[in-house]
Amino acid sequence: MTARKPHPIEVESYEVLRSRIDLSPMPPLWRTVVERIIHASADLEYAVDVITDERHLVRGLGALRGGAPVVTDVAMVAAGITAKDTLCMVGDPAAARMARAANITRSAAAIRLAYAEVGPGAVWVVGCAPTALTELVRRRVDPALIVGLPVGFVGAKESKQELRDSGLPQLSNFSEKGGSAVAAAALNALLYFEGVRR
Repeated sequence: MTARKPHPIEVESYEVLRSRIDLSPMPPLWRTVVERIIHASADLEYAVDVITDERHLVRGLGALRGGAPVVTDVAMVAAGITAKDTLCMVGDPAAARMARAANITRSAAAIRLAYAEVGPGAVWVVGCAPTALTELVRRRVDPALIVGLPVGFVGAKESKQELRDSGLPQLSNFSEKGGSAVAAAALNALLYFEGVRR
């Protein structure tokens, strides 16, 4: 696989970022993820908002390199992940049927459907729906890594706290901020780290 060659605008953007904030004390994967999130959002506060453990990121990177499936909560997250195919079940008619039958959100139903397909060891990326993140935590899906960065004023912050309290391998943030672009950026940082095969 040939090395990824970033566009000159991306190179310049990282130069600006590094001139404004020094993330060099962070462990390498954590720094890589935070830099890509800041690059995608132009929000320097993520430097102190993102929380993870380098061991969790190493585990996630190893899983990606080993071909683990990547599952997203919404199509917008999937669209932002540019270096690997992903699975997103939220648009599947079965998710809508399950949601109605079980009285849960379609996002939570999509997690159940996806887990039935991929099983343990997947990398999960949540950037929109707090209920998807809560479903992941409560179902104990035995993930390689959960990127939990849903956004919003209802349930987002609480679902991320629940993820952190679970002890599952994860990356999240403390605030209500997040979103599809931020979650995709976090995963892309790992995929771009020395390259990962499709």
